[in-house]
Amino acid sequence: MRFQQFEKKKNKNWTALQANHLTLKKPLVLVFGNRYALENTNVYEEVKELFPDGEIIFGSTAGEIIGAQVLDDSLTLTAIEFEKSTYTVFRENSFDNNKDAIQLGKALIRKVPKEGLKHIFIISEGSFINGSALIEGLETMTSNVAITGGLCGDDARFEKTISGYNENPKEGEVILIAFYGASLEISYAQYGGWTPFGPERIITKSDQNILYELDNQPALDLYKKYLGDKAAELPKSALLYPLSVKTKNKKESIVRTILTIDEESNAMILAGDVPEGSIVQLMMANIDHIVDGALHAAEIGMKNRIHKPELALLISCIGRKLVLDQRVEEEIEEVIEAIGSQATVSGFYSYGELAPFAGNQSCELHNQTMTLTLFSE
Repeated sequence: MRFQQFEKKKNKNWTALQANHLTLKKPLVLVFGNRYALENTNVYEEVKELFPDGEIIFGSTAGEIIGAQVLDDSLTLTAIEFEKSTYTVFRENSFDNNKDAIQLGKALIRKVPKEGLKHIFIISEGSFINGSALIEGLETMTSNVAITGGLCGDDARFEKTISGYNENPKEGEVILIAFYGASLEISYAQYGGWTPFGPERIITKSDQNILYELDNQPALDLYKKYLGDKAAELPKSALLYPLSVKTKNKKESIVRTILTIDEESNAMILAGDVPEGSIVQLMMANIDHIVDGALHAAEIGMKNRIHKPELALLISCIGRKLVLDQRVEEEIEEVIEAIGSQATVSGFYSYGELAPFAGNQSCELHNQTMTLTLFSE
């Protein structure tokens, strides 16, 4: 693999960070950035001028990761030339699929050539999509191929997210990158580090990702009682107190973040499904545990690798960024220490992370985790 990386800070020009003398052939160009910066109508043409034959993918973020840096209000660009392997890119829009995430996932995966398929990476709109349903649709035809990726962000505004493929980014886009090649080694991992507390409760009424009742009581009322004064800051304050959800058919608990609240129906809309009968418990943050969680994710990702990774795509959660605050770069530094400084690092802070649990291939939607996908040829 060969790489070029650029960054563009607010009101500045694109600045090369490494290897700006290279000419890359048909690079995969990943542009992550602040939603306001991506709404600039010139952004696609600017990137196209840098990489005329590149396959260009955009995603809005809640913070940009490049190298060991975590940036805000910027654009980051990582261009990747695969020398021994190949990739293809496909897109669908949620509005074209009536916001039905399962149908969108099925429509996307039908487009993907299956012969030699090694891995799937997703960059999805993140403001209204049900990530669990998207995975369900994608996995209808990919039972033996792992899926990783993330849902786009919009800082802590939760207004809208935008993404795009070979055009200016817009709302509703879900982009799939399919990787092929016998020489391609890809590993992945996720881990959180949050601590459960308080009583366990049972979900007694829900509809996919909408949570109505816990122990036959209005879920939103109960949640507000726990938050106290912080309830006035919902939904932002919910990022600091996610839910641990243990379902009957899953060995591992899933962490779920509240995307928004519905005062009229006294309900909470979460990033993924919360099935009735599941056991729920509140979670809180310990900064050292969260940083250690990022290190643990990296150690899992490195465990059975044959070669050192050349590329690391990191998707971490906005909730982690808010908790870590001035220490946010520590979790990136821990990952780099574990995977090695030879890897080119790119990624973003998200509204949801996609990855299997350790030892599994079936993908899950996570919140509040550090998720990494490691590549080498």
